Amino acid sequence: MVQDLYILMITAAVVSIIFKLLKQPVVLGYIVAGVLVGPYLFGESLVNADNVKAWGDIGVLFVLFCIGLEFRLKNLISSGKVAAIGALTIILGMMALGYLVGYDAGLDMINSLFLAGMLCMSSTTIVMKVVDEAGLSKERFVKGATSILVVEDVVAVVLMVLLSSIAIRHQFEGRELLNKVITLAITLAVWFICGILIIPTLLRKVKKHLNDETLIILALGLCLGMVLTAEEAGFSSALGAFVMGSILAETVDSHRIEKLMTPLKNVFAAIFFISVGMLINPTSLVEYWQSILWVCLVIIIGMILFGTLGCWWGGQTMRDSMLTSFSFVQIGEFSFIIASLGTSLGVLHPVIYPIIVASSVVTTFLTPYIMKASVPCYNFLYKHASKRLRAKIDKREQLVAAAESANQSANNHVFENKMRHAVRKTIITKRVVDLFFKNMTAKDENK
Repeated sequence: MVQDLYILMITAAVVSIIFKLLKQPVVLGYIVAGVLVGPYLFGESLVNADNVKAWGDIGVLFVLFCIGLEFRLKNLISSGKVAAIGALTIILGMMALGYLVGYDAGLDMINSLFLAGMLCMSSTTIVMKVVDEAGLSKERFVKGATSILVVEDVVAVVLMVLLSSIAIRHQFEGRELLNKVITLAITLAVWFICGILIIPTLLRKVKKHLNDETLIILALGLCLGMVLTAEEAGFSSALGAFVMGSILAETVDSHRIEKLMTPLKNVFAAIFFISVGMLINPTSLVEYWQSILWVCLVIIIGMILFGTLGCWWGGQTMRDSMLTSFSFVQIGEFSFIIASLGTSLGVLHPVIYPIIVASSVVTTFLTPYIMKASVPCYNFLYKHASKRLRAKIDKREQLVAAAESANQSANNHVFENKMRHAVRKTIITKRVVDLFFKNMTAKDENK
């Protein structure tokens, strides 16, 4: 086991350094490392596949736990319209495209649904990394893009539960699905209410006894406890990890826990992506290159189309809508998780997994270059748009700018009022203190 871990870490480190030098996402490096140590390239696996799979499953839990820690209900509500309309447009549109692709390829209903689920989620990790490396992290579109990704992450967790239910039953029943959704909603509500009532209070009570070591152990214990609870309730372990992360996100120690979890998450997430790479057969990639190319085109064109429409309908400017959609042109960790789920349940066609992983690798590689084309594409669209469309684009830009100005002004007034109140309190306090000492001095003189 130690030898397996040694080979994994050294291979992943060397390959990821090479990918960093090539200015490519480190996730790709982990997948390539998995191909190198896997059973297909050299005829036999350099590591024990069962050990890697077990570590990878733990990595999935930690990734979802950390995604839950980043989930803030109030931030999601503040983005409101853009997050809801944008995410739903992308998810529904891409799922419809994915299902049609599966149906056209002759897949059955369950495999088509799994394929649809894999194609509808962009990678939060990759999008944020690409935006940061492109120097666009301060741009206006980032807030809306982040909110959409959060909604997609939440929907992905729910989608995994629904796909598991459908896969086990081997049929799609509307009434049963509705009952499952209602049961899930009630269960989540109970978990969140009980968790938010109990856990933050508990952490406040014992805060003075919690150093970093004790806090991370407690957080991991709570996470694994919720994982077991979710499994006992008939839901996926991933849902339990996400829920506990979301509950802890409402505590005062959420950022501290997130910081402490980051190294652990990075290690096990790397192992998960390596385990994904180990399942890639380079021969099958050559054999199914046409299917891979077709899926990549569906992802890129679909994400740009539905992402732009969803953000525009949600109230963003055309420029921000295109910047957002052009950054979403890849599939990532949730696609792998859904693919792993289908494989573990024994319902996923063996061909789908390598095609999805290869498509993710290709689209992730292309994302920085496609994103750089977003502004030139916007300029081209604006230049060749009809007068009517151009007028709508200009009007939306003015409305968004006016709303931003109004919000900034309101925030400035709030800040100014707070400052005035603080200064006023300071002046009043100073006068009271001066008056107190003056009275005390007068009393001493009278004595």
